[in-house]
Amino acid sequence: MLKSKASIKRAGKQALANQPVSVETHPVLSKLHSFFTQHLSVNNQSSLSTPKLLLALSGGLDSSVLLHLLVALKPVLNVELRALHVHHGLSPNADAWAALCVSQCNALNVPIKVVHVNVDRQSKLGIEAAARQLRYQALLEERIATQSDFIVTAHHQDDQAETLLLQLLRGAGVKGLSSMAEVDQLRRLMRPLLGVSRQSLHDYALLNQLTWCDDESNDDTQYERNFIRHDVMPVLQARYPSVNSVMARTASHLAEANSLLDALAEIDAQTILMDDSVCLHGLSQLSMTRAKNLLRWWFAKHQLSMPSADHLAEMLQQLLNASVDAVLSIKVQHYTLRRYQQRAYLTVERLCEPFDLVWNGESSVPLPDGGLLTFKQVEGTGLALKSDMTRLRISNRSGGERFKPDAARPTRTLKHLLQAANIPPWLRDHVPLIYWQDSLVCVPGIGVSHELKASADALGLEIIWSPAKT
Repeated sequence: MLKSKASIKRAGKQALANQPVSVETHPVLSKLHSFFTQHLSVNNQSSLSTPKLLLALSGGLDSSVLLHLLVALKPVLNVELRALHVHHGLSPNADAWAALCVSQCNALNVPIKVVHVNVDRQSKLGIEAAARQLRYQALLEERIATQSDFIVTAHHQDDQAETLLLQLLRGAGVKGLSSMAEVDQLRRLMRPLLGVSRQSLHDYALLNQLTWCDDESNDDTQYERNFIRHDVMPVLQARYPSVNSVMARTASHLAEANSLLDALAEIDAQTILMDDSVCLHGLSQLSMTRAKNLLRWWFAKHQLSMPSADHLAEMLQQLLNASVDAVLSIKVQHYTLRRYQQRAYLTVERLCEPFDLVWNGESSVPLPDGGLLTFKQVEGTGLALKSDMTRLRISNRSGGERFKPDAARPTRTLKHLLQAANIPPWLRDHVPLIYWQDSLVCVPGIGVSHELKASADALGLEIIWSPAKT
């Protein structure tokens, strides 16, 4: 449903006709100016560079107002602004919403991109969560592609209060109850309207004759947030008129508490976390509360939703108390929590398809599974560089390979050597093998064939394997 009879183009031009704008023109504009003046100056690495902002534009009231506000502040803040609309295809009106966003941006001379995503309606996450996940993924990819400094979303005070109540009813901990941060450095997100009520945004839209659309699903109280918004919050507001601002303030207090817990986790991680794996002996030396806090912090680093208290306690119990040879494999959303050699890992399942590549002297060779081989000439070590060694074949394991990196030791199966080198089982099939003239001459992480090791005064080729990042 489109709101206001004013055309988008006319409404936009009318409101911005008197630029340069005064930040005192409207209280919301003033708040936004203060927010960006504070946070952009803190986060801008160079005073000479122009901050680039990417607006998440749905076409609804909130983001339409934020678009208008940001355009008004552009000459004051000296920022570059562009927008992204994610077309979920879940509503019969989705095309109209995308068209509205394009019209809004064209009227205000803001570059916009529309990205189509396919939401899995059968997702175990639920349609709302699945759509949100795809939306943030699209925004992150566009931020990187456009080299924008921050994604800007239009979440406001009412959203914050609703989120706090939802998290409370779900039994969330401090991290969940801290709800949404004004600035999320990890995901490079800014939410400048968290201190502004929905009513203030509505008043601003009417004052400036803005046009926006309403998502019909927002009235469906089968969705948790809509139930909170339409059936629960009005009851609370009737008894406690300032409930939204009070709950938003509570979320802010909890966010401060959560930042202290994160700081404690970072202190603990200095001696326990290495190469993104957790030392279980070190973890066992912490109190149960601090151990759980460290795991939550580690999961958050991987942008995982927080597990329930019972699930987290069970994970910790299995990590610390299972027998040494027990195979531990616990699903944590799209990751798998594993244990190997008294360390805990978060891994992503990756298919290991057969591959056959050729090295022709490049400094690096990307691998099909996302890993990388780097090649560096060194002196006195590595693979001896023969005069005719201009091409090397790179392949993965097929099974039964034998290798002899040490002249003083017998030839061993590659399986045995990988085990002896403590390479985690889930990585062993991904180890790239280097061949020259059909002979296995190098296995990164294991060594070079004893017959082809560079002598102390000769050039060698150091080959380093970097597995795909989780």
